Amino acid sequence: MTSEMLPVGVLTPMAEGLGVSPGAAGTSLTVTGLVAAAVAPVVPRLLGDLDRRAVLAAAMVVLGLGNLLTALAGGFGLLVVSRIVLGIGMGAVWGLAAAVAVRLVSPRDAALAVSVTVGGVAAASVLGVPLGTLVGGLAGWRAAFAVFAVLAFVLAVGLAAVLPRLRRPEPAGAEGGGERRRLLRPAVAAGLAAVALLVVAHFAAYTYVRPVLEDRAGFPAGAIAVLLLLYGVFGLAGNFGAGALAARRPGPTVLLLAGGIAAAVAVLAASGTAAAVVAVALWGAAYGGLSVAGQLWMTAAAPDRVEHVTGLYAGVFTASIALGAFAGGAVVDTAGTAPLLWGAAGLALAALAVGALGAGAGAGGRPGARDQNSR
Repeated sequence: MTSEMLPVGVLTPMAEGLGVSPGAAGTSLTVTGLVAAAVAPVVPRLLGDLDRRAVLAAAMVVLGLGNLLTALAGGFGLLVVSRIVLGIGMGAVWGLAAAVAVRLVSPRDAALAVSVTVGGVAAASVLGVPLGTLVGGLAGWRAAFAVFAVLAFVLAVGLAAVLPRLRRPEPAGAEGGGERRRLLRPAVAAGLAAVALLVVAHFAAYTYVRPVLEDRAGFPAGAIAVLLLLYGVFGLAGNFGAGALAARRPGPTVLLLAGGIAAAVAVLAASGTAAAVVAVALWGAAYGGLSVAGQLWMTAAAPDRVEHVTGLYAGVFTASIALGAFAGGAVVDTAGTAPLLWGAAGLALAALAVGALGAGAGAGGRPGARDQNSR
């Protein structure tokens, strides 16, 4: 996740070094997100009986190569190629990580395992991107990408050394001869729709949170940096808090988070300085819990197709990131920040309504409450 978001922290010097506009350099995030969205749902279908440990290690090598190519890029063409390579590695990780996590622990600890794994998303915001930005400021933006390339290679070795051998999991119920149900069942479809609406709403607004905080709440640049750190800290806390709630009731937990995102964005649209601080903290906590709660919803809704539903979820999630950032830019350019915020709040409420229809359709059970597969 840090590799995907790193251009945000070094965008200006990166654009100057490549001889392109900041807008062109910023499209590198969209390229990575779209490639990851296409790769993640496909990976579980192509792996067959391959060792998942080896696949994850190989994916980190590919991700490292993408970062290395970015560090060596001399123009926009190689930058795009490097971000495509990065997206392939990232999509493979997205499509497998949570599904692998639940196989490493007992069923009662499945939700915590997913929380820890998905916690990497929040950690990227709180620690990863600031660290990359610091390295970029001290040694140049190319050094920042090179450092994360080396870290990816080191992690690939660590995964190969620490993870157990993990073949394709057997479908739950296979021992009884039961036929697997179709993947896109009602609870899965409702959960995916709710999460997609929430992610689009979030990234439409969050991509432009700096001008929102400057124009509507009057915060200076230094205060905004502190607020974004506050957002990240609450996001990390929300990840584990939502994981604990979603361990038993994933559907209702997603609904609670949808309400939190809607309330936070609405407060930002209508508030002054003091209320904006509370809104940013609430926003961080609510969105920080969405990844893990949504993943646990998918696991509970399709326990017989964990790898496939995880890949599908990751694809929808990353595609929604790209769509949200694009939609937010279109609204800001044509209508300003106030309509953007109210529109995002409306999308979050729509997610709440869609999720309410599907929360009782098989998404309320306890994730991981089944026999472990191929431990």
